[in-house]
Amino acid sequence: MNELQQTAKDLLEKNAVAVVIGYGMGSEPSLRRAVFVRKPDQAPQLIFDESCRQNLAFYVLKPEVKALGKAAVVARTPTLRTLLQLATENQITDESVVALPVGNGSVQPLTNFAAIEQYLANVPRGFTAQEQQELAAIKSKTLADRWAFWKSELSRCIKCYACRAACPMCYCSKCIVEVNQPQWVPVPSDMLGNLEWNVIRAMHLAGRCISCGSCADACPAHIRIDLLNQLLATEAMQQFGAEPGLSVRKDYALATFKPTDKEEFIR
Repeated sequence: MNELQQTAKDLLEKNAVAVVIGYGMGSEPSLRRAVFVRKPDQAPQLIFDESCRQNLAFYVLKPEVKALGKAAVVARTPTLRTLLQLATENQITDESVVALPVGNGSVQPLTNFAAIEQYLANVPRGFTAQEQQELAAIKSKTLADRWAFWKSELSRCIKCYACRAACPMCYCSKCIVEVNQPQWVPVPSDMLGNLEWNVIRAMHLAGRCISCGSCADACPAHIRIDLLNQLLATEAMQQFGAEPGLSVRKDYALATFKPTDKEEFIR
């Protein structure tokens, strides 16, 4: 933690960045929140532990954060991958962000996308053992049982859209749920509307989701919507070789076309 604080202080003192986006103490001892450190003497606010799960890349797209100037972001591995995916989608530039990787005992600023790519090349890829076990359990179900599982999960959705608010890849200036002429997704929480909303969002993330888990963490109903995203991620990988957030030079699945792609109707 001291190294993180010192690194942030050095960056601010040298005017290498205008703000450091990191984790700080929340309203309760067990909670963490995002903090925006703009002065060197504020660096002691920064902390990092296992409770720091939020994907802070979410904030680099905010107009009010962009207006501050170049940002340094305290980054877990999913956050690093998010930054590369956002760069691939032309949402951030190499000059706009510095990544501060945490979790391996040291904090070495990654000042460009090439450095982030090199760092991630030495990090294990793919789902964790627990994630693989959860996905295998769903895939082993019959279609009827799988449908029953998702109906049960999504029936708890209260349409608060916390999943969208927490997801750094949900950056549309106007979401489909905000369109009311026509009303594409019903406002009340009901089975059809819940299904429409969660499936639409999952499809928009197919081949783009970097599995940070922020959506599930933010859900007050504890819906495992992250599993739906991960299931689509495995399909995108198998069908298109799409593994997002590893390189700014790699196109994501839903933005490319190849004559060898499956589904005859697109030819």
